[in-house]
Amino acid sequence: MNKPTPMPDAMTFEALQTAYFAEHDLIIAANRGPVTFFTDQAGKPDFRRGEGGLVTALTGLCRYADATWIASAQAEADAIFDHGTITLDENTRVRLRFLPFARDVYDAYYNVIANPLLWFLQHSMWDVPRAPIIDRATWTAWESGYVIANQKFAQAIVRQVQANARPTLVMVQDYQLYLTPGFIRKALKPRERPTVLHFVHIPWPGPEYWGILPPTMRTAILEGLCAADLLGFQTQQDAHNFMRTCKYHLPGRVGVRYNKGRLWYRNHTTHVRDFPISIDVDALRRKARTREVQRYRQELETLIGERQLILRVDRLEPSKNIVRGFLAFEELLEVYPEHLGKIKFVAVLVPSRLGVEEYQAYLDEVMAAVGRINARYGTSGWEPVRVLVGQNYPRAVAAMQLYDVLLVNSIADGMNLVAKEGPIVNRREGVLVLSEQTGARQQLGEGALVISPCDVYATAEALHAALTMPRTERRERAQQLRHIVEEEDIAAWLHQQLHVLSTLKLTH
Repeated sequence: MNKPTPMPDAMTFEALQTAYFAEHDLIIAANRGPVTFFTDQAGKPDFRRGEGGLVTALTGLCRYADATWIASAQAEADAIFDHGTITLDENTRVRLRFLPFARDVYDAYYNVIANPLLWFLQHSMWDVPRAPIIDRATWTAWESGYVIANQKFAQAIVRQVQANARPTLVMVQDYQLYLTPGFIRKALKPRERPTVLHFVHIPWPGPEYWGILPPTMRTAILEGLCAADLLGFQTQQDAHNFMRTCKYHLPGRVGVRYNKGRLWYRNHTTHVRDFPISIDVDALRRKARTREVQRYRQELETLIGERQLILRVDRLEPSKNIVRGFLAFEELLEVYPEHLGKIKFVAVLVPSRLGVEEYQAYLDEVMAAVGRINARYGTSGWEPVRVLVGQNYPRAVAAMQLYDVLLVNSIADGMNLVAKEGPIVNRREGVLVLSEQTGARQQLGEGALVISPCDVYATAEALHAALTMPRTERRERAQQLRHIVEEEDIAAWLHQQLHVLSTLKLTH
């Protein structure tokens, strides 16, 4: 496998963006747009900018480029702004293109194929003897939902490419749009084709697990991605697994150079790299200083008291391995009773896809585990576990400021940005206990206590080691993690991609 792309001098990032987009227009294609539209109290349409580092980073590129963002329409208000141009700040404008889908088409594309079929597969979450069951309804959803939606995205991209005055870079995001690069390539003659960069935000398992999908679906996905010029993954292992999957499953001759990160299929070369995604460090620190976060921190300090805090911040979904985290905490209290009454486990959980049966069942398992632990070990003066459920980012940031131990024990994770957010805002030189199956392990492993996500006993031992770690070692580990995240932030993620595009001269 190729070595990680060396990080160019961060001081040249603005110059690189300026130079690249002086010669290229930009199209960003993602399931969701950069803003959410709504109607204000006066009945006038308005919008709010999307939260998160990804939106911030990608819209940041729009400052330098003639940019179009293509997304699926999420609300009726989106249609009002279709083909409109919005101003995000005094230096950033972006043209919006919202694609309307019939409700049944979108539901089939997103809620049957993308979630849960592909998402579960790529997180290795299927209980294969029982699921998935790919029946006629699944095939209907594939053909009349996922394929149709990807075709519609490709058609919109092609129209914009043809309208652009200069060569175009198309940045396609994630697993909802795996077929889109292939449809773009088929629709345009070689000299008309844009440069396509497709970034996959979630894990990519090995070829054995991809055997779950029927050959027709699997081949379409692989051929779609092989039509991209540059494919980005979270980790070296993900990138390597993709090339192995193509070598094993694609029909015909597939040329793979693992050490070069290069794949050749049907007279087209695809460059495969790992670009570990990260966070907007400055924006997070600004958020941590807000009065809202300070208020939540005071509330949490009252809740915790003088006890040490074990924290997890996660979406409520099976891949996050929340139940085993609680089982490890239970093991900790059993094996090391000296912690009884002296620690508190706070879980800040964000509801996720509760309309999917598997997610609702998992929520029930989580709450049952919490109830058992509190009933077994709790006293009138001590509640071992507190679960805070809801979409409340300021509260999560406040909690991350206070942890002594941050537990990230995912079974499979593309990156898990909480592992990077925590060290940036934490005030207690907290220790990171990190699953070896997270994408963040590639960068943060040396500063964390790394555990196997299924090993409850080892996780309990790691929690004990973190709680009793000497202050000097805690400080050294915390500083190491902060330095890594600061050096390899969201801007570095984009910088690496533009650097590779420029170095390989991937321009049509």
